Amino acid sequence: MARAGQRSHGGRGSTKEQRRTRGPEDVIAVLARAVRDVEGAAQKGRVTPAVRTKFQAVALLVREQHAKVKAETEGSAAHRAEQLKRLDGIGTILAKTAVRDPSLLALLADEAVVSGAARALARDMLRVGGIEPLEEEAPVAAPVAAAPTLGSERRVVPQSVVSRQLANPFLAPDFSAVRPAQTAPRRLGGWELIGPLLRSFERAGGGGPAVMELPDATWIRPPAGLELMPHQVQLVASAAAGHRTYLLADEPGLGKTAQALMAAEAANAYPLLVVVPNVVKTNWAREAQQWVPQRATTVIHGDGETIDGFADVVIVNYEVLDRHVGWISDFGFRGMVVDEAHFIKNKTSQRSQNVLSLSAKIQSRGPKPLLMALTGTPLINDIEDFRAIWQFLGWIDESKPLGELMDALDDIGLTPADPGFYPEARRCVIDLGIVRRRKVDVAADIPARRIADLPVELDGAAGRSIRAAEKVLARRMVNRYESALAARGGATEVEGIDHELVRKVAGWEQKDTSTGESGENVFSMMRRIGEAKAGLAADYAAQLARSAGKVVFFAKHVAVMDAAEQTFAELGLKYSSIRGEQTSTTRQKQIDAFVNDPEVTIAVCSLTAAGVGINLQVASNIVLAELSWTDAEQTQAIDRSHRIGQTEPVTAWRIIAAQTLDARIAELIDGKAGLAARALDGSDEEVGSSVDVQLEALVALLTAALEARPVVSAPVSFSAS
Repeated sequence: MARAGQRSHGGRGSTKEQRRTRGPEDVIAVLARAVRDVEGAAQKGRVTPAVRTKFQAVALLVREQHAKVKAETEGSAAHRAEQLKRLDGIGTILAKTAVRDPSLLALLADEAVVSGAARALARDMLRVGGIEPLEEEAPVAAPVAAAPTLGSERRVVPQSVVSRQLANPFLAPDFSAVRPAQTAPRRLGGWELIGPLLRSFERAGGGGPAVMELPDATWIRPPAGLELMPHQVQLVASAAAGHRTYLLADEPGLGKTAQALMAAEAANAYPLLVVVPNVVKTNWAREAQQWVPQRATTVIHGDGETIDGFADVVIVNYEVLDRHVGWISDFGFRGMVVDEAHFIKNKTSQRSQNVLSLSAKIQSRGPKPLLMALTGTPLINDIEDFRAIWQFLGWIDESKPLGELMDALDDIGLTPADPGFYPEARRCVIDLGIVRRRKVDVAADIPARRIADLPVELDGAAGRSIRAAEKVLARRMVNRYESALAARGGATEVEGIDHELVRKVAGWEQKDTSTGESGENVFSMMRRIGEAKAGLAADYAAQLARSAGKVVFFAKHVAVMDAAEQTFAELGLKYSSIRGEQTSTTRQKQIDAFVNDPEVTIAVCSLTAAGVGINLQVASNIVLAELSWTDAEQTQAIDRSHRIGQTEPVTAWRIIAAQTLDARIAELIDGKAGLAARALDGSDEEVGSSVDVQLEALVALLTAALEARPVVSAPVSFSAS
């Protein structure tokens, strides 16, 4: 027999060459035919014991052959890579087939017992492929990648992901491209640099727009029927040329989603993880199917029972990321996109910690991944909002610049004590990948926009109640102010109003508000004002809808949305309702109805849930029934309509309750609008103080109340003559 003859020459010491009559390509072909047989049987629901035996034999041989090909030193690297690719393809078919039948999936597990029939069939397959196995030698399974350890009861591992892990037990992380740790002393090693880097964006306003150098390119071709604008092509060409980290901070409405997807395609950054707000999950899936139709896309809902573990683009929302962070960490992502990246600005929040830990894990695996932070409003309240985004991108850690940024700062030859340091430092950060373009510069065909304030008088019982509540709030702070003055005595008298004490009292009031210790507060006041304005704002939106076409109506509170929708129903107007508590499917149906149905003339939107990531260009009139707390949030809402594809000038109508806290907050928001302009757009305009709007509103209310106090003259005493 051939086997006996083979053994007589070498026994257990025989070489691989002595046992082969043909090459491993023939074995791979045998395995490919066998796995197709198993796949066909599973598709027909005919998984017999014989089919399960063949399935297990193929799985054993795929692992054995994968290990042998990797260990070979003869032949070219390209030839070995092709063999490994074919084996991985067979493993993928095995896993997809196993998803159809739990009895097959169990055969891939670590503890699965290998039957004698499977071992015998595996040896027969080797012989058909031209390799004569030794009698004592049986294929040994390589270790299967274990499912991630569950870090908490909330963590889950979807079954489809387990299938992918079992299908690819050979894929070890490639650390070849990971940057080695810096050991040589740094010129700036003793300097505190994060603070100066942040201040460089406040102080170097005349340094021009914050845009890294981008190539001019026209060769990027999107899928048929789609078109990229020149500014979008530039970023995609940059990724194709090898750049891998971006803070894509284009103004809202300039097509950041398309740029990110096409950049991932140019960088071959698959599998790609996309972390987004819940409200835009469905839209991201649609955009992916448009821009990268050749890539399978899956969306994680809840515990992920319905996801495709073999997809190229995995979309997850911030709210459920916590329960999936375990398996995502070990999935092998080569790219990560964080949409509305200002959501992670609070580094103490769970969502920020999840995003930063995933980014660190992806960067540790190499080769250099594609990391993109997308936000049209990266600065909400303060220049410090940059910190978490820069850390996600790997530019800094908790205390210092890293890698390329530290190298660049060393190379400029200056220190933070030198006057020229700040513009140079700003440029160093920008060159790492900040891309900020304004509509006026790159999309001149988008019509103009304006914000128009409509003051309204709150009459009747509601208006009187609000004014009375505002007086109660002001009186409580005045009493606290006067008690504080009396407690410190006359040692530190201040003529007029002690503005430092005013800020302290406002801060105490704000703290009490956050802990629920005060009665009427700034938040409840704004909610009551919004409810009082609801009918007036809805009436105005209805007039616009009848005279000018579709209207987007934004509000913060559910009660305001409910009141507006009741008004529209009474007036016979059809509307869509886009809210935070809706499922992604329901929300998308509401958006589609507003966009596509000519009879649906109003979209009633939650300012927080619908203010980001959705496209409502069919409307050119927006009614802001309630004010946001930041200019950035207001801008995001307006830019749902003021974006690529808009053909009409956009007007945002702010409904403001005159002579109330509402008017003060509108002024404060407008005063803070210059931060992004100075930090990112190179503007020289003065920046309003980066302070908390709620605190400043309380300061303004208390100051006005103190100024309005009657002047009490000291009593005059007359002596007897």
